[in-house]
Amino acid sequence: MVRNIVKYGDVVLETSAEPITEFDTPELHGLIADMWETMYAAKGVGLAAPQIGLSKRLSVIDTSVGEREEDKIVIINPEIVLKEGSQTGEEGCLSIPGFREPVTRAHKVRVRAQNEKGETVEYDGEELLARALQHEIDHLNGILFVSHLSTLKRDMIRRKIRKLQKAGEWK
Repeated sequence: MVRNIVKYGDVVLETSAEPITEFDTPELHGLIADMWETMYAAKGVGLAAPQIGLSKRLSVIDTSVGEREEDKIVIINPEIVLKEGSQTGEEGCLSIPGFREPVTRAHKVRVRAQNEKGETVEYDGEELLARALQHEIDHLNGILFVSHLSTLKRDMIRRKIRKLQKAGEWK
């Protein structure tokens, strides 16, 4: 089931998400399936549970955008355990549609998380995958990509969003 993606301004996006403690349940599997469907419908490469209004430490990532089954990653209660290098690239966010800006992040990361069965898993990511892992984990910590921008850029985006809200075009 495709769920609604909450937009910038919703408090759940700027709140640290709650850890998941129950694994391998029909509810969790259903939620993950809904998140895949929602992410693909929105043409994204990642989606965090807070983006569909749920304060849970869960993200799905697929940098192939549905092209390769082996690229699908589910991370639950993730933490970044290694960062190396630096890369700057354009980022956008399904919760901040229409805005893309250059963001600097680590070039390579290692993430330790749990899978849907509660087993510990590790993922090494470089370039786009590293960027997606960092972006999604930021979501779980209540941090949006605009937080990585200069104050001037961030304020400019906020003003544009306020105008859209006043015009009824940002819901």
